Amino acid sequence: MSHQTPTESVMLQADGFGAFVRALLPVQLEGGHKLTYGVWVGVHPDQLQQAFAVWWDDSPAYLDLRLDGRLANRIDPWDLLGVPVVATVLDQDTTPVCTSSDDPLLTRVLAETWPHDEALP
Repeated sequence: MSHQTPTESVMLQADGFGAFVRALLPVQLEGGHKLTYGVWVGVHPDQLQQAFAVWWDDSPAYLDLRLDGRLANRIDPWDLLGVPVVATVLDQDTTPVCTSSDDPLLTRVLAETWPHDEALP
């Protein structure tokens, strides 16, 4: 774990489960609102080591971080658990953001504007 507890951690690896990095998953809502989920992205252990090496670095290396993995959280109402996702760093001072996916539904979730009652049933 990157910190004392899983709740505080932004990275962790658990035997038998895999390696995970925190990311943000933004959902645009009608009326100019945005819903942002904090998610775990399951990544290859090599990517975890790469992320760990640059996460707290003030150099441009953090801005080049790209994580290819799978969502490790169930995101309702879309049931996105296990779908492929790419998380990239958009700002030096923030957590990586889920920016794209090969999954058609997650691509829609990231690109479209959703009614409040559909995104928050």
